[in-house]
Parts: sequence; structure tokens; C-alpha cells
Amino acid sequence: MMIKVALVDDNSFLIKATQEKLSFFEDVDIKMQANDGIEILEKLALNHNIDIILMDIEMPGMNGIEATLKVKAKYPHIKILVLTVFDDDENIFSVIKAGADGYLLKEIAPNDLYQGIQETLNGGAAMHPSIAFKTLKLLRNPQNFETKSELEVKLSAREIEVLEQLSKGLSYNIIAENLF
Repeated sequence: MMIKVALVDDNSFLIKATQEKLSFFEDVDIKMQANDGIEILEKLALNHNIDIILMDIEMPGMNGIEATLKVKAKYPHIKILVLTVFDDDENIFSVIKAGADGYLLKEIAPNDLYQGIQETLNGGAAMHPSIAFKTLKLLRNPQNFETKSELEVKLSAREIEVLEQLSKGLSYNIIAENLF
């Protein structure tokens, strides 16, 4: 079963680096690339037979947060894995609110990226440990985080446990063993 991937990034060097990382995996097929949110929406209008988008955040034209919101509204079946150099709090929260399915940092190793894609497609939320840690901090102290819109985050005790384990850098298999 081929995994149909779209890459969205305004940096051609980083697109090449991601292509190289994914070239190790025979079941990954990079179907399309775009330089920003506007371009990916145009390409998806012609063909939205994509399983997952690896989405950058900081892009001209239309950034990854707005693009995530629009892609999710139009094509809810497409998973979005944010792949970015930024792990600042505002971006994390905004893109997760916009509907991103996972959040990884660009310096990720090929195997971890592939595993993140697999986890995301299987209904998980691939998340870099530092991102999970910051998300936890934001959930614990929402008043320290000013957002333009009022935000209510309701997580079950179980979801918070998983996030805590993720923030320690544990893999999903280890988390499953620890929690069950």
C-alpha cells in the first residue's frame, strides 16, 4: 500500500532534504510539492488523492496554519503533519487548533519521520518530545497563553497521561506498555 505524500515548504533545500529522507522507504510516494498554502490548495483542487501532507508553518502567500485550516475544511480525509523548524508556543497551539494531526521538527531522522507518518496515518498524533512538553505546559497554564480567540481545551485524564509520556520522548509502543 503506497503512502501518497504532499510536501509544502517554501525552502527548496528543505524540500530536497525531506525527499531524501523519505527516499529510503519504498512505500512512500511523493505525489506533489507546493511552496505555500495557496499552491497546495490549487493542486489539491485538481487531485486530492493524498494521504498526508508534510506542512511547513512559515511561508509567504499563505502560511501553514491557514493552509491547515483550509485543507482540513475541504479534505478532512487528508492527514497533516507539521514539519517545521519552529517550536514556539504560539505556532504550536495555532496549528494544532487549525487541525494538524501531528507536529515534528525538521531535523528529524529519516526513520523517525517515517514512523511519524505511519503513526499519523494510523490515527495517532506524532509529536516531537519538546512539542509535547510545550503543549502540556500550555494546557496546564492556559492563562499564560494569550490567544486572539477564547480557547477551551478539554483533554481526558488518559490523553494527558499520554502527552506526559510523549514529552519524556517515549515511543508509542513504550507508552502503550506503561499505560496498559
